[in-house]
Amino acid sequence: MDTLSPIERSERMSLIRGKDTAPEMIVRRLVHGLGYRYRLHDKTVPGKPDLVLHRRRKVLFIHGCYWHRHPDCALARLPKSRLGFWLPKLEKNRRRDIENQRVLKAGGWGCLVVWECELRDRHSLERRIRSFLGWP
Repeated sequence: MDTLSPIERSERMSLIRGKDTAPEMIVRRLVHGLGYRYRLHDKTVPGKPDLVLHRRRKVLFIHGCYWHRHPDCALARLPKSRLGFWLPKLEKNRRRDIENQRVLKAGGWGCLVVWECELRDRHSLERRIRSFLGWP
């Protein structure tokens, strides 16, 4: 049973952003600070990646652990109510992510997924991004 009324639940869910999230802003600042320039949410690239570096043919996805079902992550816990709704929705997100990455790789793009939980260790994340993108 949901503890919120349908109106309260709707208001709360409407506050969840799809773009310009806190994790995305952290990664964007880091990548920009490393000297890379990128496009945001380019609709011409399959999956509309969060960051697109056209000249390098590289994309970065910044995924929330809950919404994209990060395996073996405490932040990817399942909700306690309405599992019949949430399980298919979250699984569809995960399958869509896998398919988008498959299409990108087949098209010659390099893909890096940055998970929300990985933002805790900024030095490790920076090394990972540098390794993926190559020093400018």
